[in-house]
Amino acid sequence: MRRSELKLPEPVPFYKTYLDTLGDIELMDMLRRQLVNFPEFINSLPDGKMDFAYAMGKWTTKEVLIHLIDTERVFQYRALRFCRGDQTPLPGFDQDFYMAGLNAKRYSKESIVEEYKSVRKSSIALFAHLDRKSLERIGTASNIEWSVATLGFVICGHQKYHRNILRERYL
Repeated sequence: MRRSELKLPEPVPFYKTYLDTLGDIELMDMLRRQLVNFPEFINSLPDGKMDFAYAMGKWTTKEVLIHLIDTERVFQYRALRFCRGDQTPLPGFDQDFYMAGLNAKRYSKESIVEEYKSVRKSSIALFAHLDRKSLERIGTASNIEWSVATLGFVICGHQKYHRNILRERYL
């Protein structure tokens, strides 16, 4: 499915910011492309910048990277539930709460890359087997209606958005 084929429920949530980072891409192409280029990006980050935060109270580079992994897991789980027809409304997740429970110092750059690859491969395996009907199924999370496809595109756009933030504010 292509980004231009998304039928977004109204009103479009702030997640549109992430979708807007994407051109008219095909979902599986983008998921696979990011599996290759994002680990390369992580490996290119200077070691001295991994524990760097650009301002007081902002996350470190490691925390941003782990946030991306956490978010992909959450959105992947939502996509699984919705594509299987589960209509149980799902709660939101508090990203700051997740960060408070994290000890980012325990993570090496290599372990972040490996964890990212594992999670992304899992996303690819899930979305690769979905037909159009499954991709168009709707569910509710964070009091927002989502299609399964939208969740996949937001995973990609969220990563791209934060990659841009890392480039602009951390490097």
